[in-house]
Amino acid sequence: MARQADVMELAKRRGFFFGANGAYGGVAGFYTYGPKGAALKDNLESAWRDRFTVKQGNHEIEAPTVMPEAVFEASGHLDGFDDMLVECPECGVSHRADHLVEGATDIEDAEALGPERVGELLGEHDVECPNCGATLAGEPIDEFNLMFETSIGPGSGQPGYLRPETAQGIFVEFPRLKEYARNRLPFGVTQIGPAYRNEISPRRGIIRVREFTQAELETFIDPESDEPPLEEVADVEVTLYPATEQDAEDGEPYETTVDEAVAEGVVGSDWVGYYLGIAQTWYERVGVDMDRFRFRQHLPGELAHYAADCWDAESEVSGDWVEITGFAYRGDYDLSKHAEHSGESFTVFKQYDEPKTVERATVAPDMATLGPEFGGRAGDVADALERLAERDPDAFEADEVTVDLDGDEVSVPTDLANFSVEEVTENGEHVTPHVVEPSFGIDRVLYTLVEHAYREDTVDGEERTYLALDPELAPTDAAVFPLVSNDDGLLELADEVTADLRAAGLAVEHDDSGSIGRRYRRQDEVGTPFCVTVDRDGLEGDGPDTVTLRERDTAAQVRVPVADAAAELETLLDPESDRAFEDLTSAYGAVETDVETA
Repeated sequence: MARQADVMELAKRRGFFFGANGAYGGVAGFYTYGPKGAALKDNLESAWRDRFTVKQGNHEIEAPTVMPEAVFEASGHLDGFDDMLVECPECGVSHRADHLVEGATDIEDAEALGPERVGELLGEHDVECPNCGATLAGEPIDEFNLMFETSIGPGSGQPGYLRPETAQGIFVEFPRLKEYARNRLPFGVTQIGPAYRNEISPRRGIIRVREFTQAELETFIDPESDEPPLEEVADVEVTLYPATEQDAEDGEPYETTVDEAVAEGVVGSDWVGYYLGIAQTWYERVGVDMDRFRFRQHLPGELAHYAADCWDAESEVSGDWVEITGFAYRGDYDLSKHAEHSGESFTVFKQYDEPKTVERATVAPDMATLGPEFGGRAGDVADALERLAERDPDAFEADEVTVDLDGDEVSVPTDLANFSVEEVTENGEHVTPHVVEPSFGIDRVLYTLVEHAYREDTVDGEERTYLALDPELAPTDAAVFPLVSNDDGLLELADEVTADLRAAGLAVEHDDSGSIGRRYRRQDEVGTPFCVTVDRDGLEGDGPDTVTLRERDTAAQVRVPVADAAAELETLLDPESDRAFEDLTSAYGAVETDVETA
């Protein structure tokens, strides 16, 4: 199993990712993706988009990363998007209190315990400041809001925030997005882009950072009638770690199928179960090690205020379990809150198959009396009475009804409300959709892929390190090497082969620096699945010119005609193709003479 130190060293040396702004000392929690990392990240996002946007038939948008304060007042982020902070009394350095507790105990998710209990545990285990060693027992636990604040416009401007999640950019645009979906449920909207959280203590490379990339899907459904196509994933096997097992003294994750998990109520939502199955197959596709992967259910103390049921996809990296995706049934919380704060309609009109005659409670407030009584608030009182009639018509059976105006209770004589129940014929109703959300942390998935692909072995008596990345994700598709760099004939053919492969749409490197063995090692370390070697034997035979194709994981080689090289590599790299490197060996014959260390 790879150590994080080894992975981070390789990532920096080979241009995957490294701390940003190094010339100025760097700032914790910000990383730059180098040439290999940017290419890997782009391929990962493309694979996600292919599965969750294209194949699901969803819409994709790109919303601003800065949003006005009102958005986050409505979403609840201003009041509830906090982490637990403890400050060292000696050196003044702040730390994430729940993380310190997790490091000092066997508790896996101290965040669910709340600030009071976390503070007690700091004292019970005599937790010390990681920076200076001073005791943190008895120090207050403060709640620290994670959003980056900014100002929109000149001067003090309009308060705004860098978005802490991409989801809100989808929710606030729902009134327009539903039109693009022809006002029909269900429909899904995806977005891939940066999000920002002012983490108290960024750590573990790109696992916990202050700027990161999310890939989110918000599926809008009618909770009364929309069901997912669960049969598509019914037999998909998943490893689940439900809350009941986490609470049990000898509880362990266990394997089951999506169908069984939903039927037995372990996964409470058909929609969440459906996306667990879809995600499982996608993780397998991109190269996550399924022996180091599980779905863990949120404990009651972890559940977000909007969520009825939440599961995290977790990968094991460097001995720890890390959340890489969250799956939540968010109900109608988000759309209802934005409707309430904005005054816009966040509903979809649901047409009935046939008109229905229903009883509807209505009020016609006597404004001639309410006006002098309540002055400028008379209109608000009337609106509150209408909402009460819709929500609780029985309240009007008393002599007085009481409504709430921003925390101030107001009583109104019932006869002034002119309450009545009427029969009306309706052609449909306005439905506030519920939301099902898979939210992927792209950076964490990327780190998982790199660590899970990290390998060490021996080839021809020489130790090597390589990344067994899935070819679909690898930063470079192929590398072309002239066997020696002072042979004009080899250099010319290598240039032609490189041009042919690039014309076929492949990401190709041309390398003539150093021994052929060193060039192979460089490409192995960045996960390049195939190398193409141009040697004199390939030019001097009786038949057409040939090159040697080398496969990364096995170091096996096969000689193919130059004219076939591009087509063969295209097929090998196509995730939909069944052709394997062994098929080339059967077709062309394995190379007997090894140029691995030539």
